[in-house]
Amino acid sequence: MSLGGDREIVVIGAGQAAAQAVQSLRQGGFDGRLTIVGDETALPYQRPPLSKAYMKGEFDEERLYFKPAAWYQDQKVELLLGTHVPKIDRAKRQVQLGHGGHLSYDYLILATGSRPRPLPVKGADLTGVHDLRTLADVERLRPSMFAGQRLVIVGAGYIGLEAAAVARQMGLEVTVLEMAPRVLARVTSEVLSAFYTEEHRRQGVTILTGAQLSHLEGADGHVTAAVLADGTRLAANIVLSGIGILPNEELAKDAGIACSNGILVDRDARTSDPHVFAAGDCASRPLVHFGRSGRLESVHNAIEQGKLAAAAILGQPRPAEDCPWFWSDQYDLKLQIAGLSQGYDTHVIRGDPASRKFAVFYLKNGTLIAVDSVNSPPEFLASKKLIMSGAKLAPHTLSDTSTPMKDIAAQAAA
Repeated sequence: MSLGGDREIVVIGAGQAAAQAVQSLRQGGFDGRLTIVGDETALPYQRPPLSKAYMKGEFDEERLYFKPAAWYQDQKVELLLGTHVPKIDRAKRQVQLGHGGHLSYDYLILATGSRPRPLPVKGADLTGVHDLRTLADVERLRPSMFAGQRLVIVGAGYIGLEAAAVARQMGLEVTVLEMAPRVLARVTSEVLSAFYTEEHRRQGVTILTGAQLSHLEGADGHVTAAVLADGTRLAANIVLSGIGILPNEELAKDAGIACSNGILVDRDARTSDPHVFAAGDCASRPLVHFGRSGRLESVHNAIEQGKLAAAAILGQPRPAEDCPWFWSDQYDLKLQIAGLSQGYDTHVIRGDPASRKFAVFYLKNGTLIAVDSVNSPPEFLASKKLIMSGAKLAPHTLSDTSTPMKDIAAQAAA
């Protein structure tokens, strides 16, 4: 496209993907009008620290911001924060604003993110029942987070377990409920599930698997207990729901843009409308290293898709598509994940989990597709390259700790 100053790009959403897209557009030479429209009133900010350092009060809000307000002013990026977008008019290439105005666009980037899946039980609307997704969520939750409080967390995914770790460090009594037979059941192997279950129990967390929440009880409008399907009653001052997220695809769907568990995009983050792009949690993209499509809920994905959308709009070469990666901090454990382990047929343990420094590799037909590394950065870094190259590795090679991981990677590349 022409980089002329008469061009207009609108970004709906003010998270990681939006922040990256506007930065890449300006760095790429776009000098037209650039506007971010976001529901929240805060400057675009990081979400991962919300369930960790920020909840503990170790992070000031300003440290969450991707860029200070002055950067947006210097880069001539207009911020319309606290502003809802009810409709996109694709025929006119206009974005309607909640207050009645509209913005015209030559290109539109949807970075609408995701929202917590609602807790589908009676009592979910009681005071003291929380989600953990936004700054406002943490501000509502944090005054209750002090020693002696009884916290029940529904869902043993990464958010639930991270929140459990923080709460225990703050002195709360914590119980985690998980419907599946083990924690992290949808995202990792039994090895990691067992390791993290043992760690949390050692730290004083009560973990109940195969546990179905029936309803929540309250008094004077405030939650007092979580009741399980088998009748077990757990006293609770706070309930935190962590049962997954849903993509914010409705705005696109209502505009006639193709969606299926996310806004469908191609490798350049382009939707079914060539003037509309989508990036981040809201987008379902080709997973080029795995031969399928899907949504990735991660910082890496939001950054990468923000760059892809900007490059496509500017007519520049497609940036490299990295192996998906994620991380989770719980207590003194840093879990780093590369690749996607779904569909693996073999797993290989490298190191001793009891040492709190080990990795689990996942193979499919002999090809490395993912790794979970706990306090083991070399395994994580080497595996990213191996996964992208489609490397086939013998299990005994991966489990042999006498050979450094960098040497295994070098041999595979030879």
